[in-house]
Amino acid sequence: MADFYELDFLAVETQKSGDAISLRYSINNTEYIHVVDGGFAETGDRLVSHIREHYGNPTYIDNVVATHPDGDHTVGLRAVLEAFQVGKLWMLRPWHYADMLMQGFPTYSSRAALVTKLRDLYPNLAALEEIAIRRNIPIFEPLQGAWIGPFVVLAPSRDRFLQCVWQSDRTPETSTGTKASTGTGFASILMEAAKSMISYTLASWGIEAFSPEDISRENEMSVVQYGVLCGERILLTADAGREGLTEALNYAPLLGVTFPGVDKFQVPHHGSRRNLSSEICDRILGPKLPTRAQSHRFEAYVSSAKADPDHPRNVVIRACIHRGGNVYMTEGQSISTGFRRPPRTGWISVVPSDYPNEQEEL
Repeated sequence: MADFYELDFLAVETQKSGDAISLRYSINNTEYIHVVDGGFAETGDRLVSHIREHYGNPTYIDNVVATHPDGDHTVGLRAVLEAFQVGKLWMLRPWHYADMLMQGFPTYSSRAALVTKLRDLYPNLAALEEIAIRRNIPIFEPLQGAWIGPFVVLAPSRDRFLQCVWQSDRTPETSTGTKASTGTGFASILMEAAKSMISYTLASWGIEAFSPEDISRENEMSVVQYGVLCGERILLTADAGREGLTEALNYAPLLGVTFPGVDKFQVPHHGSRRNLSSEICDRILGPKLPTRAQSHRFEAYVSSAKADPDHPRNVVIRACIHRGGNVYMTEGQSISTGFRRPPRTGWISVVPSDYPNEQEEL
């Protein structure tokens, strides 16, 4: 069979959106499987079944990537690690950097105590580590510059990852001063109330109003991967925010990777309006088109649950379409894309999203 790839975005259908992505590709007639995140526990079981059914019932997966600590990305990977032989597990474990982090935790004098604390703060990663050790799966660090098969990691750098750990609201003992908001306690109540009161306004073509709010430090830990398969450029962003995406864009030229220009774009954080800006969209996707009546430049994929009222946001869909993108949302359906991919019985073509004439007010 000629070289091919198939990239699948599985539906994660709970009250909250999540990510579960699988990828099979062939290079020089050798096939590989690459998994990026696994959604929640139920999603993990479906991901295992999906790989067995559509990827030739394999026993081995080359690379599994846990992009960041959140449960809507990591919990389902437990099933994947248990069900297959895995060549490499890629994830960033904060406790692995305890020696470097100690300076930011003035109340800790013992490295062992800090390791225990960090494992408690990031239990989803700790659970994956325990499975990997038991099953003799080697763990690698997906830091900036690492190659995961044909994908290169554009972000995070080690220094920025450590900053995210120090600045997280999960680590109140640190001495970094200002903390990023993670939506806990009274602040969370106010944030949820604000979400419910979001109003919409008509906006003409090209107008974009992204939220000025930042995302959590955990989301900014997200692994950003860029690869080229069968001549098509693929950018997988997980939940990376403006900080992580800017770091990725600034690093790309050092590897000879040129932006703007992608063929397949994973819209970050299920289509949140806090992760992107018009400037970043210009840098990744290209400038806005003067009208919509032009051929599309790329495909954008959003992992969003049908029952999740907060994702995706209209401004994000608008921004992709402004730059010539066809936007596809999971919303109760798994989506497959690729090049020369093998046919699947029962799978049908999906229709791109309509252009929203309204967007969220700031």
